[in-house]
Amino acid sequence: MKVYPSIKRIIDFILSLIGIIILLPIFLILAIIIKIDSKGPIFFKQKRVGKNKEYFYILKFRTMRIDTPKDMPTHMLENPDIFITKVGKFLRKTSLDELPQIINILKGEMSIIGPRPALWNQYDLIAERDKYGANDIVPGLTGWAQVNGRDELPIDAKAKYDGEYVENMGLIFDIKIFFKTILSVLKSDGIKEGANKAKVSSNNKNM
Repeated sequence: MKVYPSIKRIIDFILSLIGIIILLPIFLILAIIIKIDSKGPIFFKQKRVGKNKEYFYILKFRTMRIDTPKDMPTHMLENPDIFITKVGKFLRKTSLDELPQIINILKGEMSIIGPRPALWNQYDLIAERDKYGANDIVPGLTGWAQVNGRDELPIDAKAKYDGEYVENMGLIFDIKIFFKTILSVLKSDGIKEGANKAKVSSNNKNM
């Protein structure tokens, strides 16, 4: 595990650079559609917790109106549907709103695989992750918790899965999570929207 993080960073940099080049046409198309669909910026920035609990700003394609309450996970909103844009519903269902995080990966703020970065004010989740050392590694675009329940997981279960990832982090495990993520996205597994649908915490989608 001591050697792997260095190798992991090299893999992340190469794959994210290739990803940006290949996906640039899709980025441009989605940017145009988002601007046409609703007022506001193309990208959404949100303060998140990175490695060693240092803050950074995660990037996403904006999927919600500009008057949406700030720094609040979507599942905590009483009626999130009134804030999600038409294009946003599609982006969130397909997870295409997460694509700009390739830039975060390229910069070294995130990894392809790792615990999903918590919101800066998700103190309960951050505290639970401290028990497992999950705040001491680079957060990821997808992780072990995401392929084992995603939004459906309660805080303690999510943190425990993140801890399991810390203990078992390695190339083979990352590859396993990567392909399980693809299956989860195709099936839209574990996605919940609204406080009335899921009383859980995590780094769920917002904007």
